[in-house]
Amino acid sequence: MAMFRSLVASAQQRQPPGGPAGGDNGLEAQYSCPICLEVYHRPVAIGSCGHTFCGECLQPCLQVPSPLCPLCRLPFDPKKVDKATHVEKQLSSYKAPCRGCNKKVTLAKMRVHISSCMKVQEQMANCPKFVPVVPTSQPIPSTVPNRSTFTCPYCGARNLDQQELVKHCVDNHRSDPNRVVCPICSAMPWGDPSYKSANFLQHLLHRHKFSYDTFVDYSIDEEAAFQAALALSLSEN
Repeated sequence: MAMFRSLVASAQQRQPPGGPAGGDNGLEAQYSCPICLEVYHRPVAIGSCGHTFCGECLQPCLQVPSPLCPLCRLPFDPKKVDKATHVEKQLSSYKAPCRGCNKKVTLAKMRVHISSCMKVQEQMANCPKFVPVVPTSQPIPSTVPNRSTFTCPYCGARNLDQQELVKHCVDNHRSDPNRVVCPICSAMPWGDPSYKSANFLQHLLHRHKFSYDTFVDYSIDEEAAFQAALALSLSEN
C-alpha cells in the first residue's frame, strides 16, 4: 500500500522534459482541482497520497473525524496537508489558451482572466437557462419521482430533502465503503442514473448545498449557517 501511494504521488507531480504532457490544450485540465474543476487556487497536497486540491475545496473534508481523500478515498492525516509549492510554481510558469478568446494566459491568472473575458461571458450567456418549476393544479402521477425529496441510496430511507439527506448520510453511513448513485443527480434531466459516486458523502457536501428545482438566494450568512450546522452534526458523532 505504501508503494502504491508513493507511485500515485510521484505520478501526479512528475512532468516530462519540455513541459506538461498534452501541450497547451490540456494544461488547464491538468492543473484543475478535481472538486471545483477550475484552475488550482492556493493549492494544497495531501501528504499520504499526494493528490492536490484547492485549499478551500478541501476544507470540508478536514472537518470530518476520519477524512478520506476525495479522489482515491485513502485515509489521511489532516495535519499532513501542506501547501503545494511545486504546483504554485508551475501555475506561475505555464501558460494556456483561454477557452473563450484563445489568448495565452498564465495559469495562476486564468481565473481572473476568465471572469473578465467577454468571449467566456458570451458563452455563459448562451448556456441554457435554469427555469424555476411552475406550480400546477394538475395531479402528479404516482409513477413520477418527487424531485423535492430523495431516497437514501444506502438504506432506502425515504422523503429526505437535500439537507436531511446530507445529515442522514453523515449520521448513519459515514463509514460505508459502497459506491452508490446520487439520487439528487439522477433526478436531474442531465443526470446519469447508472453513475456511482466513489465518495458519495463528499459529493453531497461539495455539490448539493442548494435546491436545483427553484432559484435560491443562498447568501454568505446562510452558507455559514449550513457549515456550522454540519460541523455541529459531525462533532456530536
